[in-house]
Amino acid sequence: MSRPALPDDTELRDRIRALDLDSKIRLLTGADLWRLPAEPRLGLSAVTMSDGPQGVRGTGDDPDETGLLAPAPSALAAAWDAELAERLGELFAVEARRKGVDVVLAPVVNLQRTPVAGRHFEYFSEDPLLTGTLAAAVVRGLQSRGVGACLKHFVANDSETDRTRYRARLDERTLREVYLAPFEQVLAEAGPWSVMAAYSGLDDGTESAPMTENARLLREVLKEEWGYSGPVVSDWAATRSTVASAAGGLDLVMPGPEGPWGEALTAAVRAGNVDEDVVDDKVLRLLRLAWRVGALDQPEPAAIPPRPGPEEFRLLREVAARGTVLLRNQADLLPLTPSGIRSVALIGPNAVAPYLQGGGSAYVPAVRAVSYEEGLRAALPEDVQLTVHRGGDARLRLPYASAELLTDPDSGAPGIRADHLDADGNRIGGEVDATGDWTMYDGFAAETHRVLLRTELTLAEPGTHRLEFGCAGRFGVTVDGEEVLAGDDDRGVELVLESSHNHPAQRGIDVEVGPEGRRLALALDLTVVDAGGYGRFVTAQLRHAPPGPTPYEEIAEAVTAAQGADVAVVVVGTNEEVESEGWDRTGLDLPGHQNDLVRKVIAANPRTVVVVNAGAPVLLPWADEAPALLWAWLPGQEAGHALADVLLGRTEPSGRLPWTLPARAEDVPVPDARPRDGIVHYSEGVHVGHRAWDRAGLAPAFPFGHGLGWTRWTYESVTISPTPVSATLPCPAGGDGLNLTVELTNTGPRAGREVVQVYLEPPQDGTDRPVRLLAGFATVQAAAGARVAAEVHVPARAFQIWDREARTWRTPPGRYRLHVGRSSRDPHLTAQVTVDDGRLHPTG
Repeated sequence: MSRPALPDDTELRDRIRALDLDSKIRLLTGADLWRLPAEPRLGLSAVTMSDGPQGVRGTGDDPDETGLLAPAPSALAAAWDAELAERLGELFAVEARRKGVDVVLAPVVNLQRTPVAGRHFEYFSEDPLLTGTLAAAVVRGLQSRGVGACLKHFVANDSETDRTRYRARLDERTLREVYLAPFEQVLAEAGPWSVMAAYSGLDDGTESAPMTENARLLREVLKEEWGYSGPVVSDWAATRSTVASAAGGLDLVMPGPEGPWGEALTAAVRAGNVDEDVVDDKVLRLLRLAWRVGALDQPEPAAIPPRPGPEEFRLLREVAARGTVLLRNQADLLPLTPSGIRSVALIGPNAVAPYLQGGGSAYVPAVRAVSYEEGLRAALPEDVQLTVHRGGDARLRLPYASAELLTDPDSGAPGIRADHLDADGNRIGGEVDATGDWTMYDGFAAETHRVLLRTELTLAEPGTHRLEFGCAGRFGVTVDGEEVLAGDDDRGVELVLESSHNHPAQRGIDVEVGPEGRRLALALDLTVVDAGGYGRFVTAQLRHAPPGPTPYEEIAEAVTAAQGADVAVVVVGTNEEVESEGWDRTGLDLPGHQNDLVRKVIAANPRTVVVVNAGAPVLLPWADEAPALLWAWLPGQEAGHALADVLLGRTEPSGRLPWTLPARAEDVPVPDARPRDGIVHYSEGVHVGHRAWDRAGLAPAFPFGHGLGWTRWTYESVTISPTPVSATLPCPAGGDGLNLTVELTNTGPRAGREVVQVYLEPPQDGTDRPVRLLAGFATVQAAAGARVAAEVHVPARAFQIWDREARTWRTPPGRYRLHVGRSSRDPHLTAQVTVDDGRLHPTG
């Protein structure tokens, strides 16, 4: 998409000066949850934003709107393919235009510092170079179609516990070499049109401040040193000050229309506490963004693309399949040969209920969702018998109460009655809905103070039934007139920021039911939560489980099915209770009884394929026993088709791990990210992820970069560009460096892809450098028996360290080794580079 050149700043500044102060400041806070204010006098239309790391959710104006649900960013990262990432970014742009969205709040370039981070699935990798390279490709794809990217969350916002309050404490060298590195790379290579400041704060020894107020990083580094020309947007409801944030480099407060700027900022300018030129610069940055997305001087609306179709579904299917990592494949069990199979047992809690996407702001209502069962049934010959067995529920929370059990006590209609009450308790509205899920319910008038939910729950099946209630804010819950749960939390937006608005604590009770059945009168009295820009709502959840088999009985039934099948496919993993924005995990174990299930199925059937459906690492104590082991991530809407493609050999699982999979919890370098006295200490320094594993000399279950694929590769030779290039000047990660040519041969029986990885081993000169660091990579493909050359660029920045005293980059002298191979622990070739005069010299 091309537009005329951006108007000269002088012209834009002239337009801005024509506005009075109040009008300019009005533009600096959102008009609502997702839109920026319009200003006809500037030719400015409203710019619309949307969450986007796993798709484009849209604004929510249409409650029935669905969209494309892509694999999670960690799944995309597993493909190690910038071209594929750019294609996905282009698809996101088309989807954004479908939904009237100008800016997608993605990609996320925070690092997977700890495997228990709640948004681990939403990040690309534990490695800054892999993260930056793929994020830059997504940005290029998005913005090539005229949709803005919003790079987030700037910076060191790598965990969720107390995320709006903690301060990350790390030294300046660690900040520069690790956590700022992917931001700098994406800005240099792709030029994102907006950047989001994080909820958390940062203390690098020079300045300690919330990121929305951190003048050194927002103004001095991001805008002045790196030359960033777009706006810095607050994370939603992250801004807590007026003068400090305005002077610190923040440009846009979201959401709106309320917030700490507005009249308070106008008063601060008039009092001389904030210069009006600062306000003008913020408006200028917003106008640049508006121009780039077509919201400034736009003569007519852009054409709306057609609804998603097969071509787009195929790309999502390709990403999910190619990102799948084959961790283990004994006796070449995979790919399966359909002609030799007469029966398949599909087993596991995630086989029955796949976890397609992580929780929180990344959530997208999918236009369709292909289950593992559906995908396999479509791919297998009709004469192959496919049976499905849960093998125990891995979720702690019960299912929502079924509509047929609920009756409105007033009308007798199915469902739960919601009475809307004003502050005096008078009924001013209401409705009946046949659901137990009233999460973020807001279908009431502005005068509503309370919502009273009432229903009669009919339990006919004899035995012990389990009920669970979950509510947010101030509430009371009664069963047959007896209070069973109450809350008195009068906070507002904080309930949203900590995710208790959609993941409230549950209180359960057991109900004994005899042969005659039982009917219970339930009432949930909910005070409306005022969450500012997030709106006014109540949250209530009614969950129910009837009497049923125990997990052990379900496992026994699944094992019997596995024994009688030609092949057992066991799908285990996490779920929405485990991986989500708003909280960090408490451990790395698979939830429920899944480890027991896997071990028993493996023992029952030697042709067992174990599939892990999770975005973040989980411990697999049986990994060495599994005949075949696949990591399938959070695969998005095409999950079933992608898995079938992999199992049956239609698509090679050419993924490589973008993080390290631990064998034992006690080996994890950063086991948690809990703040201590409000501080998260980044005490590991530059040794993050696989670098920390190498430093400690510990053996993980599977190393960073590991993945098998369908074929075998022989690495033949490596040559380095003979022309030395400058290593003395600061440069972005994509700047000057070395070019490696790696010759390799596909010596296996099938065509395949290989990810050629280059790791730099610096001289251990007392500067506390990593043992090895990822310095470059390339993806190639070749037919069986064919030879291919991989061209890998190693940037000069890989050789550099940040000099704290000089406040600049420098390249320490010495002999460096470049290890070329298949993972961080599997080198096949080595080359050497010497730095002895500020320049890089290949030495063989």
